[in-house]
Amino acid sequence: MIEQLGVETDEGVFDAIAAGPEDGRPVLFLHGFPEAAVEWEHQVAVLGREGFRAVAFDQRGYSPGVRPERPADYGIEALVGDVLAVADSLGWSTFDLVGHDWGGAVAWWVAEGHPERLRTLAVVSTPHPGALAEALRTDEDQHLRSGYMTEWRNSNTERRMLADDAAALRQMFEWRVPPSRVDEYVRRLSEPGALTAALNWYRAGRPGGRAGKVTVPTLYAWSTEDVAFGSTAALATGDWVTGPYRFEMLEDVSHWVPEQVPELLTSLLLEHLSP
Repeated sequence: MIEQLGVETDEGVFDAIAAGPEDGRPVLFLHGFPEAAVEWEHQVAVLGREGFRAVAFDQRGYSPGVRPERPADYGIEALVGDVLAVADSLGWSTFDLVGHDWGGAVAWWVAEGHPERLRTLAVVSTPHPGALAEALRTDEDQHLRSGYMTEWRNSNTERRMLADDAAALRQMFEWRVPPSRVDEYVRRLSEPGALTAALNWYRAGRPGGRAGKVTVPTLYAWSTEDVAFGSTAALATGDWVTGPYRFEMLEDVSHWVPEQVPELLTSLLLEHLSP
């Protein structure tokens, strides 16, 4: 049974979905662009039935209650701070963290900077920031794949993405996500200011420091048909984890792993989270 929550923090109220007993082992999910917490609906529901307390929240800019206007307010420090603030509000001193796409990047930074808060880390699609930075410098394929990051900082991006019933936004999902879910994402991002807030994650600029190695037990799942992240950074990610590490390569799966192969990903997470 999926619950709707409002998680109160000093920054405002984050919208969230949740399942499972209040005293279950806490697992926090972070979504990516251009999605929302509901991308994790299947995983949250199953983990809840298995006795975990699973929560996925609409991150900064995606939650109407936390939607600052300045791009500078979407830097990695603020995004990491939101994760910790949500966990604090939920009463979680330690928790398992799962992230996909931009949520995966935030998850890596949380694990690197606050390992004492995490039992485990699971990241889907997004390589470790250090591995990705190195690939951007040395691998032409990854440099080409990441060109959209610069393009989306342009001021006309919102208009282009939402034109013709958001045709460009819809095409991003490569017809791998259920149409009803894509409609929901389009509806959310068509609200005044919503798409600008989501794009401000790209416009905020790069983090000031370099992400170090991760010490917590980590699962990293990468799919071979991912258009955003190539194999160079994916295969190098293990070099940035000093704790127990498991790498799963998902054959013939696109970037949209949580919704394209929900059962497969959920089974991997349950194995990862098992005592």
